[in-house]
Amino acid sequence: MSEIAKPVPRENEVLIQIHATTVSAGDWRLRKADPFLARLFNGLLRPKRVKILGFELAGVIEEVGKKVKAFKPGDEVFASCGLRFGGYAEYTCLPVNDLIALKPDNMSFEEAATVPVGGLTALRFLKEAGIKAGSKVMIYGASGSVGSFALQIAKAYGANTTAVCSTTNLSMVKMLGADQVMDYTIDELTKFGSNYDIIFDAVGKLSKSAGKSLLNSGGRYVTVKDNPKTHPDDLLQLRELIIQGKLITVIDRRYSLEQIQEAHAYVESFHKKGNVVVNIMNHQ
Repeated sequence: MSEIAKPVPRENEVLIQIHATTVSAGDWRLRKADPFLARLFNGLLRPKRVKILGFELAGVIEEVGKKVKAFKPGDEVFASCGLRFGGYAEYTCLPVNDLIALKPDNMSFEEAATVPVGGLTALRFLKEAGIKAGSKVMIYGASGSVGSFALQIAKAYGANTTAVCSTTNLSMVKMLGADQVMDYTIDELTKFGSNYDIIFDAVGKLSKSAGKSLLNSGGRYVTVKDNPKTHPDDLLQLRELIIQGKLITVIDRRYSLEQIQEAHAYVESFHKKGNVVVNIMNHQ
């Protein structure tokens, strides 16, 4: 914990007072340099490019740059910070682009802060796979941040969903609307057949051969290990689903900024359900 100068927004940026952020896989992997190639991005021996982690946030705009027209001071927003990170702070500046949007009124700051990274990742992969009404979709790792959003987004599209998770998370994915649930510690992946239109590995632990073996002749296998295509209206689409009550967030644990090490250790243990929130406004 350290004191730094309050940032000043450039002409196309907004200054955000951060209320909540999260611990995502992107945060702990960059911190730990896992994979090692992360060091090529952020410094071989010590962090150079990103010194403040925090991949997503929700907060209130305090100041806008002179060219900003889409937002004004006082607007409540949620955003993905992109590769600049910066959410583990009381303030940050973000450019006005398709990674920031007005926070839905029916979500708290804590809830909204969890949406951008997991929600955008899930939506982009499902779009890339050709999700549509009637699609038969298996989501492997449906209880994590990406998986829990993917399950709900697939249902919003009108897909038939099979959620794969561990025994302790079966009730949670049922609550999120899964049509079928599978316990990967007990069930065979072919329990409900092998003619899926989409197999989405939301945790990067299902082998490509195993995933593709479950598809029909025209099916698509996608995994979080790949890079999905981006669409400029994705965050606005998630916002609309939230407003319509079709997308909620699952918060496993909440931490203060002073507990950030503990929060990272928990997320890195791979036992979290949904999302882990860090409250910035409670920082003293």
